[in-house]
Amino acid sequence: MTNIFKGIPDDLSEEIFDEIVKNDNVSIERIISKGHKSPDKFWYDQERHEWVIILKGEAKLEFEGGPIIHLVSGDYYNIPAHQKHRVAWTKENIETVWLAVFY
Repeated sequence: MTNIFKGIPDDLSEEIFDEIVKNDNVSIERIISKGHKSPDKFWYDQERHEWVIILKGEAKLEFEGGPIIHLVSGDYYNIPAHQKHRVAWTKENIETVWLAVFY
């Protein structure tokens, strides 16, 4: 057994991406952010759908030509494949722990 909140490093100068499970159809990642955001003018344009949930912390997702969505602990969102998006903001004083399911 493993705990999603264990093994978070003290140094979060870089965003952390931990692959938890992967097969041909699905991959699941734990992402840890602390004040991180996507680079200016950068957009994710992914081949697969992405379902994300914030387990701890807060984040804002921005969609090209669309809204900015503010997510807090417990909030989840499904991002369809090829919907351009970026992380606009994550909380700076605590870790934001995401669970991302790519399918």
